[in-house]
Amino acid sequence: MYVPINIMRKRTLARELALKVLYQAEITRRDVKTADQIFWTEMEEVDKAVREFARMLTLGVGQHLQDIDDFISKYGTNWQIKRMAVIDRNILRLGVFELMFASDIPPKVTINEAVELAKKYGDVDSSKFVNGILDKIHKVEILKEKKL
Repeated sequence: MYVPINIMRKRTLARELALKVLYQAEITRRDVKTADQIFWTEMEEVDKAVREFARMLTLGVGQHLQDIDDFISKYGTNWQIKRMAVIDRNILRLGVFELMFASDIPPKVTINEAVELAKKYGDVDSSKFVNGILDKIHKVEILKEKKL
């Protein structure tokens, strides 16, 4: 399936903006919906497609937060979710949301985008950490489901 390059860049930007909303929600201890509203009120004008995709991700994570955190806890072997770096935790939340609740996005794209976010915003080992957890979830949850 061919996807025009400008759409790919828009989605990458949307993921970055969604990450900023999730990070802001956690740092300010606001619920995701409130943080989303404040973020977009204060944000400069953004392409409509970017804004819609970012909000879909952000509000989707907020809506499924407990389920997403359960997946991260289950596959983050030897890692308590509360002890993960805030940025890593929120990149994982975006990735898990896409893997588990956005079936129109190819898992390889989701994982690659999350790894790139981790390289850009995380610590030295963040990309490996994010890749490891999302890859496990993909192999166990997604591929298992396809085999059934």
